[in-house]
This record gives sequence, C-alpha cells and structure tokens, in this order.
Amino acid sequence: MGTTARPVDADSAAAGQGLRRLLPFILLSNVTMFALYHGVLQVLLPLQIEQIDPAEKVRNLALVSGISAIIATFFNPLAGSLSDKTNGRFGRRPPWILGGAVLSLFGLAFLGGVHTVPLVLLAWSLTQATMNSHQAALTAVVPDRVPRGRRGLVSALVGAGLPLGSVVGVVLSSALAGSLMIGYLALAGLVVVAAILFTTLTKEPAVDRRQSPLVVRNALRDFFACLADRDVFCVFIGRALLVLGYFVVGTYQLYILQDFIGLPAVTAIAVLSPIAAVTVLVSTMVGGVLSDRLDRRKPFVFGASCVAGLAGLIPLAWPTWTGMVVFTVLAGLGFGCFLAVDTALATLVLPSGRDNGRDLGVLNMAAAAPQVLAPFVASVLVTHVGGYGALFVAGAVLAVLGAAAIVPVRGVR
Repeated sequence: MGTTARPVDADSAAAGQGLRRLLPFILLSNVTMFALYHGVLQVLLPLQIEQIDPAEKVRNLALVSGISAIIATFFNPLAGSLSDKTNGRFGRRPPWILGGAVLSLFGLAFLGGVHTVPLVLLAWSLTQATMNSHQAALTAVVPDRVPRGRRGLVSALVGAGLPLGSVVGVVLSSALAGSLMIGYLALAGLVVVAAILFTTLTKEPAVDRRQSPLVVRNALRDFFACLADRDVFCVFIGRALLVLGYFVVGTYQLYILQDFIGLPAVTAIAVLSPIAAVTVLVSTMVGGVLSDRLDRRKPFVFGASCVAGLAGLIPLAWPTWTGMVVFTVLAGLGFGCFLAVDTALATLVLPSGRDNGRDLGVLNMAAAAPQVLAPFVASVLVTHVGGYGALFVAGAVLAVLGAAAIVPVRGVR
C-alpha cells in the first residue's frame, strides 16, 4: 500500500528560495509556447490549408482547429494529473515540460511535410497533444513553487508570454511563410531550447517521492472533483466564456483582415501583432502587480473581461485599418489584464495542493474546450448569420457574460 504524498507548499521557505531564478525562465518558456501556438494558428496553418483547397478554406480550418482542440482539451488535464504522480529522480514537472517540447518538434516536422487536409488534421492533433502535455506541467509550476502573495506578479509574467509570444510567433512565421517546413521547425526549436533551459537551470522543490499509485478507476472518478467547488466552477465558466469569445474572432483573423477589412492579411497581422503585444504586455504587468498590492483579483478580472469584449464592437462601426488598430489596442488592454489576474485567481481557488497539476489541467480545459467550439461557431456565423461582422458581436456578448460569471466567487476578493 502506497504512502500518501506530502502536498507541495508553495508558501514554504524552500519553495520561495528559487523564485528569482525561476522568473526569467518561466517567462521564456511561456513566450516560446505561445509563439508556437500563434505562429501556427494565425499564419502557417491557415496558409497551408488555403494552399491545399482555397475554395473550402473556412470549412477546413474549422475542421482542423476544432478537432485538434478536442485533443488539446483531453490531454491538458490528463498530463497534469500524470505529472502530479510522477516520482522519478528529475521531479514531477520537468520530464513533462521537456518531453512535450521534444515530441512537439517531431509533430511539427510531420505537419510541414503533408499536403492533404486529413494528414494536416492528424499532424496538428498530435502536436496539440504533446504541446498541451508541456503546457499542463508548466502551468502547475506556479502553485508548486510560488508563494500566494507573489502569484499576481508571476501570473503577470505567465500572461506576458501571450503578447510577446504572439509577436515572436507571428513575425517569425510571416517571415518564413514561403517555407512552411522551416517555419514549423523554427517555432518548435524555440520551445525545445526554452524547455532545456527551464529544466536544467531551475530546481524543483523537494517532495516526498513515495507517491501513492495512480489507480485509473480513482483517477477517472476524481478527475473533475474540483468543479464541485463553487469558486472553481465560477472561474471555469468565466474563463471558458471569455476564451470562446476571443477565439470566435481570433480563429479567422487572417480571413477577417483579408475579406472583411480588405487588407493584405499577412502584412497586416505582422503590424497588428506588435501593437497588440505592447498593450497586452503593459496591462498584464500593471494588472498583475496591482492585484498583488491591493490583494484584489475579482474587480480586475471583471473589468478586463468587459473591456476586451466591448472592444470587439469597434470594427463593426469602423471597418477600416484604423478601426482594427483601435480594436487591437483596447482588446489588448482588457485581455492582458485578464490573462495576468485570472491566472492568479485560478491558482488561489484550487481546493488541494496535492493535485495542482490535475486541477489546473481541468481549469485549463476552460481555455482549450472553447477552441473546439469556436471554429464551428465562427463558421456558422460567417456563412449563415452575418458574415465576419457577426463574429465581433458574438465575441463581445460572450466576454461580458464571462465577466458576470466571476461575480459569485467568494473565496478570493
């Protein structure tokens, strides 16, 4: 009979000793991870699908994005749960962080060499599985190693990975758009390098390695137990609604710029991405630090969700290049603050320190599952409701509803 593992206490002195060393590497790892996601999803994958079948690009992109997101939704909490139970000499999280990165390199090499939609779907689905294994373990590092009073700052660094990674990924993939294979390998290579640095230069706090065995029947029974907690459930719903609204618009950004605004899409994305990065980065850092200083999370998440959603109405009234720039700035300010503070909020409502990886994996499903729905919802809106303009309306409504879902949270102010 196994011995119950001692939960990791991120507020202990031992856990706080390596925080200064941890900060740059957790930022770098998140930057490269989001660079891969955004470079692939915003540029390389839409271009590859358009090259294969230009007439059916909207439907095919929805198919590939939606089905692969199902894989992501499943693997994130599964890998998180398995990393909770890992008890090897290299610790709980590092094998999954590094292993997921290396396997993703092979997945993107496969993706760069295929020329049919079914094979694109297979290759990107495999990469989603390995990248979400990498992401689940990386996310669990925050409650494992960061004291509660510093999580706003560290969550801000995690959130800053999105705008910085988006710029790196979009600019790099746009520059390499003439060779999809080189573009895919470059993005994957960045993730591997960051994972090697993270796992070799940061030290995981010591935990009791006498882990209880992973019993599949119990794991399946307990998998979603955290959602029985009222606060966790509210955070889950709020995140799911905002992310759904974000991806309803974001999935078709290249086609929106090209077909709705009438711009050279690849060039436009390469200009808008740095603008978005600056605004998201500023609001991420300001929101994260202020939420620590004021010891308040809910007002920041609520306000940020409203701003990010309502900004989506601007391109409807102003469908021009200038309108898209204003939309990008305001949406970036709202979404950046949300990224920082919502991540901190999620770690603070966790019911158990022993299952951080599993429970954060379940909460990460609130970000992954909407990506399953978003391409199909967006495809229906574009083709049967109101064209690309309908995407902005849907995004605004969903984001505001996401803000409202945070209100009932009681355990965190």
